[in-house]
Amino acid sequence: MISLSHITKSFGSLQVLRGIDLTVADSEIVSIVGPSGAGKTTLLQIIGTLDRPDLGNVVIDGIDVFSLRDKQLSAYRNEHIGFVFQFHQLLPEFTAEENVMMPALIAGRSMHDARRDARELLDFLRLNDRADHKPAELSGGEKQRVAVARALINHPSVILADEPSGSLDTQNKQELHQLFFDLRERFHQTFIIVTHDETLAALTDRTIRLVDGRVVA
Repeated sequence: MISLSHITKSFGSLQVLRGIDLTVADSEIVSIVGPSGAGKTTLLQIIGTLDRPDLGNVVIDGIDVFSLRDKQLSAYRNEHIGFVFQFHQLLPEFTAEENVMMPALIAGRSMHDARRDARELLDFLRLNDRADHKPAELSGGEKQRVAVARALINHPSVILADEPSGSLDTQNKQELHQLFFDLRERFHQTFIIVTHDETLAALTDRTIRLVDGRVVA
């Protein structure tokens, strides 16, 4: 499903990733853990094509993604990869439904189809009564579920999450963690989750531990 070969990345004189080799199976839920500065977020950004490695290849569903031209890569990212961040990154001037619709509209889908799918996702995530509310009117857990719905709108095969429960209280953390497994059961996506939460890491199918830019376990 996802194959990384000798991924190396430096920022100036600082080498952040040191030859990462990693394979993630279809519909697998994998956590990436390690101390701050280990390279977890940089690795996730490279898997998500938000950044390019200095050396190495990323192959997703048989496609060497960094062989694509910039416009092709942007289109591929929008259609095949969903992102969930620690601080939801919802646009404050838009409603929950409009935030969820945004990637679908960017992909060129019709307003009718984008709205229909957004409403279906919000209903699945128990947010149908919050669809017309703006982010300032939502709780932390609701905002993060809206962000998950936004990540799902284009039916991506891969969901990448960077500390998705880091800003949530205990109950909302537990609900979000369970949601990932419910989504895998329903939509069969592959999840790669960067986390400091050992409870979440223990729930995943496999845990990858990074130290100093290398996989150590």
